[in-house]
Amino acid sequence: MNLFTIPSPSSLWTTVRSGGAFHVACSFAALWVFVKVLRMLRWRVKTTQLLGPPRTSLVYGVSRDLAISQDSGAIYERWATEYGVVYMIPSVLGGTRVVLCDPRAIAHFYARETWTYVQTPLSLAFLEASVGKGVLWAQGETHRRQRKALTPAFSNGAIRKLTSVFYDSAYKAKGKWDTVLESSKDGDAVIEVQNWMNHISLDTVGIAGFSHDFGSLDGKRASVTEVFDTFGSNKPSAANEIFVLLASVFPIILKIPTERRNLLKKLSITMGQISNELLIRSRREKGVNIGGRGQENSVIGLLSTLSERFIVASY
Repeated sequence: MNLFTIPSPSSLWTTVRSGGAFHVACSFAALWVFVKVLRMLRWRVKTTQLLGPPRTSLVYGVSRDLAISQDSGAIYERWATEYGVVYMIPSVLGGTRVVLCDPRAIAHFYARETWTYVQTPLSLAFLEASVGKGVLWAQGETHRRQRKALTPAFSNGAIRKLTSVFYDSAYKAKGKWDTVLESSKDGDAVIEVQNWMNHISLDTVGIAGFSHDFGSLDGKRASVTEVFDTFGSNKPSAANEIFVLLASVFPIILKIPTERRNLLKKLSITMGQISNELLIRSRREKGVNIGGRGQENSVIGLLSTLSERFIVASY
């Protein structure tokens, strides 16, 4: 006598239809929870048990405490003092995160980055939405190939040629800050450093990367500057913070069209358009200035020259 029989696909489909969509959803949810619990138990058996802070929330672990803290770095330092330089913190819906504060452990992690230690689904979804499927998003062999292609543009010699660009942006910002302080009545003023750093980064990347000066430190307005300023001025809402926390378990949540998501999409589109325009202009100017080496002072100029040399060498 058979103790059990395997149902046929037709009988399963009949059961699903009679049970209704709600019961099917509950069944899948229960199955997902069971698989997660099983994986967590197996993972804990195979890995070293680390000390760490207790869970302050059944749903969020300690993630929400870190999100709303004014200085999350101080919290991590306190935990490192209490639990050691490598410890574990409880995360969303029963998950855990390992925190490394030891230089040797961090060096070990980055030595095997994108191969042994891959990014989380949340990190991949966020990077894809913000900067696309580039070198920051890629992993494994794809990441190695892209880094190899970019290596000449970020060698010691190439960076040394661009050092003056960083100094120029820093001194230009210092001059603007001095003007703000001198124009105040009592010599005291509040400077929004985050917005200024956005402008410094934009001008520096524009000149060093594409030989183009956005002029944001001089007060010139550009579409990408407006998006950066909006990010700095608009604080994430409570609903958005909850979405981000839950996205660590359900990365698809990042596709919900919230205000921050729309800003991120606008930033990605704007940066893509600007990059394409500057790339076309750089190639056009390089074609006019045949034999010149001015364009090689930028990252895109150097990569373009190396690409052309590689093609010629291939023939």
